[in-house]
Amino acid sequence: MTITFITGANKGLGRETARRLIDQGHTVLLGARDATAGAAAAGELGARFVRIDVTDDASVAAAAADVERHEGMIDVLINNAGVHGPHGDPSDLSGAAVLAVLDVNLVGVVRTTTAFLPLLRRSADPVIINVSSSMGSLAATHDPARPESRAIAPAYTASKAALTMLTTQYAKALTGIRVNAADPGYTATDLNANTGPQTVTEGTDAVVTLATEGPGKGSGRFVDRHGEITWS
Repeated sequence: MTITFITGANKGLGRETARRLIDQGHTVLLGARDATAGAAAAGELGARFVRIDVTDDASVAAAAADVERHEGMIDVLINNAGVHGPHGDPSDLSGAAVLAVLDVNLVGVVRTTTAFLPLLRRSADPVIINVSSSMGSLAATHDPARPESRAIAPAYTASKAALTMLTTQYAKALTGIRVNAADPGYTATDLNANTGPQTVTEGTDAVVTLATEGPGKGSGRFVDRHGEITWS
């Protein structure tokens, strides 16, 4: 049975990913910062709740220790937790505001990946999936036909560009572990005030595909719901 740990999974894309993977037979460990919301979501879905705040080293270490005690390993790590941060005119953008976004969207992935690597290495087919975005793609944000070109979210877009590159670096270095990035696409979630045209089910297609594709697939890929995409 595949054991999957998902961060930021009490709502939105994380919760829907958990629901779909449970339906496919995964044992899902639902990670969330909010203990009340996380426990409620886990109870409704049939997952096990593990509290984790990806911005806190001690919380991440405690989450990994919890999984060590209960499951002893994981097969799939889905780094889903994310925040949007400031949007619109960046004239008053502060360093603190940008650092707060990077702390969740980028550094939080580093903290969580480092803490969970020993548990992943016990799997016969370990997988890391980083939930990135084409909002961090130069090509997509310069294409007037795409919604990414009309959004101004400097901290979020920078964090996702960095996350996709971080994914490629992990993929090169972590032999024996498939490390890929997923682009959910413009999906209706709290992150965008539910303005996206895609449903959360459509938005989780890429993540679910990467989590269930099985051994032998490539590492260092960027994937959306239609397949592999280029990033530049």
